[in-house]
Formats: sequence, C-alpha cells, structure tokens
Amino acid sequence: MWLGGGSCGGGYLEVSRMESRLQAADVAQEFVTFLSQSTLPDVQAEAAHYILGLTGSETGRSLLVSQKGLLQALARLLEAPPAAAAGAVADAWRTLVNLCAEPSVHGALLAALPGLPAQLLGRALAPSWPWAGEAAAALSNLTREAGPGRQLLEESGFEATSDAAQEPSLARLVTALTTPGYNPHAPLHYLASLLSNLSQLPAARAVLLDPDRCLIQRLLPLIHCPDSAVRRMGVVGTLRNCCFEHRSHEWLLGPQVELLTFLLLPLAGPEEFSEDEIDRLPVDLQYLPPEKEREPDADIRKMLIETIMLLTATAPGRKLVKDQGTYLVLRELYTWEHDPNVRLACEKLIQVLIGDEPEAGMENLLEVNVPPDVEEKLQQLDQQEQQQLQQEQEEAVQSPSSPDGLGPS
Repeated sequence: MWLGGGSCGGGYLEVSRMESRLQAADVAQEFVTFLSQSTLPDVQAEAAHYILGLTGSETGRSLLVSQKGLLQALARLLEAPPAAAAGAVADAWRTLVNLCAEPSVHGALLAALPGLPAQLLGRALAPSWPWAGEAAAALSNLTREAGPGRQLLEESGFEATSDAAQEPSLARLVTALTTPGYNPHAPLHYLASLLSNLSQLPAARAVLLDPDRCLIQRLLPLIHCPDSAVRRMGVVGTLRNCCFEHRSHEWLLGPQVELLTFLLLPLAGPEEFSEDEIDRLPVDLQYLPPEKEREPDADIRKMLIETIMLLTATAPGRKLVKDQGTYLVLRELYTWEHDPNVRLACEKLIQVLIGDEPEAGMENLLEVNVPPDVEEKLQQLDQQEQQQLQQEQEEAVQSPSSPDGLGPS
C-alpha cells in the first residue's frame, strides 16, 4: 500500500493501475465474445452468470460500467429471443437490475447505453415478454434519481403522442399496471414503483391529474391489492406525490374521484361507531365487518396518512377531509397502532383535524413562507422526535411489549 510515496512509488502505482485497466479491458473483450449469439449456449450462460456475480460488490459494478463494449453486449443479449439461451438472457436482465440499483454508476451506464430507459420501458410494456418484470424493476431502480426519470419522459412520449389514436406512454403504463393478466408471463408489480418515481416530476403529475384521462381513478383499486405490497406502495406513493398539486385537491376529494374514501379504508379496522358517528363517515366505511383488517405494512400506513395530510394543506381541503369523518378513523387507528413512526404521523394529522384554522394569509400550508429561524427550530424538533422514536424502538427491542401492542407510547 502506497501512502504519500515519492515520485518513484507514485509512478509505480500509476503503471500498476494502467496494467490493471489493460487487463480488465482484455478480459472484458473475451466476455463480449462469450456473450455473442454465435457462442455455444452453455458457454454463454456461464459467462452471463459470472457477470451477474460481479454485481454483488461495489468494485464489480464499477468494473462492469467501465467496459462499454461489455455493457453493449449485455444490452444485445437482453433482446435475444426468449427461446435462445434462456439462462444467459435471464442473468443478463438480473445483471441490469442490480446495476440500475447503484446510483453511482448511472452516469456511466447511460453514457454507454444512451437509449436504455426507452428500451427498458418498451420491454416492460410488452404483453408477452417473459422478463418484463425485470425490465420494470430495472426502470424502478434507475428512475429513483430525477435525471433518468426526465430522460424517460422526454424519450418515451409520456406527455404526448403524435398519433391521436395512440395512448401516451404514461397512460399505457397505467393500463399495464391496472389490467389483470396484461402479461401472463411476468409480474409487473414494479411498474407501480416506476410510476411513483415518475410522479415526482411535474410533467408526469400533469398527465396523471388530467381529469379527462381518468388515470387516477384507475389506480385507486390497487391501494387494496392483496397480491403485492410493492404494488400498493407504488400506487400510494404516486397518489401522495400527486397531492402536492394543491390545485387538484378539490377534484381529488370530490365525487369524480373520492380519493379520501380509498385512503381511509386501509386505515380502518372493525371497530364499531355510534349511529351519529357512522352518519359522518363515507358510505364505504360504514358498518365494516368484524373481520376487517388494516393495511399490514407500516410504511404504507404511514404514507396513506401523509397523503391525507397533504390534502389538508388548503382550507377547502381541510373542510372536506374533516367533514368525512377522518378524525374517527384516525382516532381508532391511533389506539390500535403499534409502530412509533406511524403513531407520530397519525398524531400530527389528528392535531390538524381538531386544531384551529390557520390565521389569515396562511390558509394554504403548501405556500406558506417559513422564516429561516423558525425553519431551523422545526428541523431541530423533527430531529428530536426522530431520536425519541429511535430510543423507543431500541427500548421495545430490549424489553417485551404487551401482547396486543395497544396503549399510548
């Protein structure tokens, strides 16, 4: 190991690095040959499996993305017919999923494969493609950063299409996600995660919130999808991002969408209410059966609460949320809830529901300008809350909790 060596040591190290790069390039070229369509299937499969193993470490991933020819060979293998060397093709797709999961290599990956996002989307939306699930997972990983997401929007016609009879890509994505059996050969749960990532961009939210397209309404039943927490998480994340557009709140809460009912139902349990309280609830939340269960995933429950919180950002939104019995559902949820992070989110929303209205000029909480000193204090309070939550979680691990997990924290 050379630490602060002189010119001789530094030169030796530089030569060693150059030799390593040349050796890596030679090995990569051999693997390009092994991955070609003319190679024997067994050799091709062995090479693809070895490359997949390299993605298990940061060093291996960095090595792979530094070899443009090897990446291009992998991209060609992705397009191989399903019957040709299926093992090699499957490992090539898994390799790409793992590479896309590493943000530090996205730049090099997209530089070597500039059309990758559009290629992945095309395969993810192909109804019979056997690795459409892997294509969706790779895109989900890749679009966690805004740059690749914007590239996908620009290249794939998410916002518009030149053919009036053809759906824009974002609508086709929603169709694939919401159509049972759209691809009988592959699960498409990660399309929901992709949609959630894209909905962080204003252009995507504008398409999703277009009342004439009815895309939001098609997504709502998936909030209760029993088959996949990934799908539920992605759809709820999409709805939460869309709720940052406060100008759409009244439409979302109104009779055309009735978003609040879909958000509250997974948070509601089998508790009984008085007749007066039942009359305050939406029809779909009245007289729920004794076997009614809440959303089992704590992160999704928290996200549902955060989405409702966003809908209370404006005065009309707060009124609509309050008038539909939201407090009653949150009150029972808080009593039942055992996760400290969800309890905290629930408590904050309850405070909004039972608290006084903001003073004049501050009715829209999403547009309030917070003074720097106040913002700093709020950040400090938030840090204190997180520290307290972490301490409570550590104490819960160290000491046994009550069997039912009820009671205030």
